[in-house]
Amino acid sequence: MASPKRGGTEAAPCDQWAAEGGGPYGPLERAGPPAFPNIIQGSGCYSITIAPGTKTKGGKNRCGLRCGSVETCRNVLGVSLSQNEMEPAEAATSKPNAMATLNLKGITKIYPHSGGQKKSKKKGEPEKKTNLQVTEQGVVAVQQFNLDIADKEFIVLVGPSGCGKSTTLRMVAGLEEISGGELYIDGKLVNDVEPKNRDIAMVFQSYALYPHMTVYENMAFPLKLRKMDKDEIDRRVKEAAEILDITQYLDRKPKALSGGQRQRVAIGRAIVREPKVLLMDEPLSNLDAKLRNQMRAEIIKLRQKINTTFIYVTHDQTEAMTLGDRIVIMKDGFIQQIGTPQEVFDHPANIFVAGFIGMPQMNFFNAKLLNEGGKYSVSVGGCKVELSDEKQKNLSAHGVAAQDITLGVRPSHMVLAKEAGNTLTATVEVSEMMGAEVHFHANAEGKDVVVIVPTMNAEGEHIDSFHAGDKLNLTFSGNVCHVFAKDGKNLEF
Repeated sequence: MASPKRGGTEAAPCDQWAAEGGGPYGPLERAGPPAFPNIIQGSGCYSITIAPGTKTKGGKNRCGLRCGSVETCRNVLGVSLSQNEMEPAEAATSKPNAMATLNLKGITKIYPHSGGQKKSKKKGEPEKKTNLQVTEQGVVAVQQFNLDIADKEFIVLVGPSGCGKSTTLRMVAGLEEISGGELYIDGKLVNDVEPKNRDIAMVFQSYALYPHMTVYENMAFPLKLRKMDKDEIDRRVKEAAEILDITQYLDRKPKALSGGQRQRVAIGRAIVREPKVLLMDEPLSNLDAKLRNQMRAEIIKLRQKINTTFIYVTHDQTEAMTLGDRIVIMKDGFIQQIGTPQEVFDHPANIFVAGFIGMPQMNFFNAKLLNEGGKYSVSVGGCKVELSDEKQKNLSAHGVAAQDITLGVRPSHMVLAKEAGNTLTATVEVSEMMGAEVHFHANAEGKDVVVIVPTMNAEGEHIDSFHAGDKLNLTFSGNVCHVFAKDGKNLEF
């Protein structure tokens, strides 16, 4: 949906208005005088009085703000705004640090078919390839998402485009309706709670800054909606600006800032609210590589300075590995694995996780798992390697039999052997000099593989250069082998 315009100035996206509980021009603000002189504050609640001359339609009173909808007036202003729906100014200025646990139980999102019914395939029309489940109700974007998030934990949702990670985040924010399951924040069911009442803040990929406001005004805006004391607003804005190192830009407009500076302003606008949960939807994807690295470090520092729970969405596995306490890998709406970055790197649950986490991605070979005298080993090409004690124990515990497997070995775990003999032979196709190391792209056993080799070994000897067509003798140890069944599941699990 296009962003609304008023007075020739483009406003921020409506999602941002919903997350903040209002808009920059008034119609979405739930506030007392002077923004809405027909709202008066009683003891502990707010109510609406109808000013003389207010327009009516069909006998129903209108607020006169020309929003064009009786329903909007009723929903936005409310006939009676209880204290649960609107936080008085004195309460908003001093909020104690609250716990912020989240529980997602069986969360499901189904997008209904256009027109309310499933489209039938026309005769002769090729079948569309889609990995998302399609039911009579619609397309299932998120399937049975279960996750418990501890207070002040940094959770990263990661996966390829279309896996459902942003949809999950928007359901937590309240910007998407939950089709099934339950969402709890601090033990309270919030499925039907409005976004502004969930005590969350969200940072969008597109910054969503108000172009006609200065940096200071952008950061102060959500606090002004709460009718917070001016001194408290000033304190919070300047404190956030100091944390994010944007104090010198407070008087500038967004157009005078770089991409990284704009993103820091967007983060600042979120943290001034001191939310229980801070949601970030691919906030670095619009930045170049150098700025992404810089902002990634800034987010790590920010996490150490503020006490809140983070949920961060990205498709970049480097961001996931460096930022998260735990990462959730998703594919086609399903959770593939949950664990710490080191756990999912060392013990991937399936081939998808193994190939997605790690850069360059893991090498895969068609191999055989052997069980000789109670000892497991793997055989690929002319190379036979006995597995480590830990892997022996895991495979034995699951009663794994000898079988054809997919063997995974990471590029950095493959070693150049000086001589052939119990080695895997590969033919170099391309070599990439990276300074301290060389990346060899080669072909081994009919598979494209990548081998990372240091340019200097431990004895200070330089590795001889290899060119296209040269042969490499490769080996690896038993503790770095990943053994997958042909259906993709890790046999150690």
